[in-house]
Amino acid sequence: MKEDLRAKRHRAIKLRMRGTAEIPRLVVRRSLTNMSAQVIDDAGNKTLLSLASYDKGIKGNFPSSGNVKSAEGFGAVFAAKAKEKGITKIIFDRAGYLYHGRIKAFADALRKGGLKF
Repeated sequence: MKEDLRAKRHRAIKLRMRGTAEIPRLVVRRSLTNMSAQVIDDAGNKTLLSLASYDKGIKGNFPSSGNVKSAEGFGAVFAAKAKEKGITKIIFDRAGYLYHGRIKAFADALRKGGLKF
């Protein structure tokens, strides 16, 4: 029930947001134990960058991936990877989640890392 309501909010949000090659859409997904994010070019139907907190290079940095502190670290790593790919401006799609807790910490870390949205 709760997940269905989130999915409904995400569909409504996604109707208003369209990523382009110049300003792609960053979608964040969270579970109880992990977070993942993707940068998507909706015009070209391409995923430009995808990263998750359970990936090999990232998992060792955080003892637990389900808290605010690890979300900040994941955001910093994601921002660095996006900068390497030449992505500086994004549209932040919170996927129906409240802008609170881990989502907010992730977004703040992206801003500190140099991404603009």
